[in-house]
Amino acid sequence: MNLEDLEKKELLSERLILIPFTLKLCKNILNNDFSDLVKLNLVRGINWPDKDVVETLPKIIRNLTKVDYPTGFESWMIVKRDTREIIGDVGFKGFNFVEKSCDIGYGIVKEERKKGYAEEASRMLIDWAFSNDFLDKITACCLIDNIDSINLLKKINFIEYSRDKTTIYWSLDKP
Repeated sequence: MNLEDLEKKELLSERLILIPFTLKLCKNILNNDFSDLVKLNLVRGINWPDKDVVETLPKIIRNLTKVDYPTGFESWMIVKRDTREIIGDVGFKGFNFVEKSCDIGYGIVKEERKKGYAEEASRMLIDWAFSNDFLDKITACCLIDNIDSINLLKKINFIEYSRDKTTIYWSLDKP
């Protein structure tokens, strides 16, 4: 299988646009250079990028250096469709060719939480990912005390398969 066939520009829902991070964009954001966002007609949402995004960007960069361009199995910016504000990110930590799976994660800036954006973005990305014949399963994990993530993962049909003292591990099989 060749992931280069999966190059994707954006995903749309009623309220959101998902736009893949690029290597250049991530490096520029880490250097407080937001000129690429202006070129894309995007607006930084309140407190975006937050501390979580800044901490995640090196991991996104590491994943993007393994591919020639975004394949869809890396990270995406979550953008409000009506205002073009970036409010978070959703994405995969790469593709596991052996298990035919990927692990999803998401984050929304504090000011935009509890409005259904994480659910909407996650569902959109999951639907896109499962549209690829070679993917069988999506996994996730969250801290054992993260009630919001637990509730979201249950709501989008993830099943808990394991836990340890700090983390719950989840799985969603392809329908």
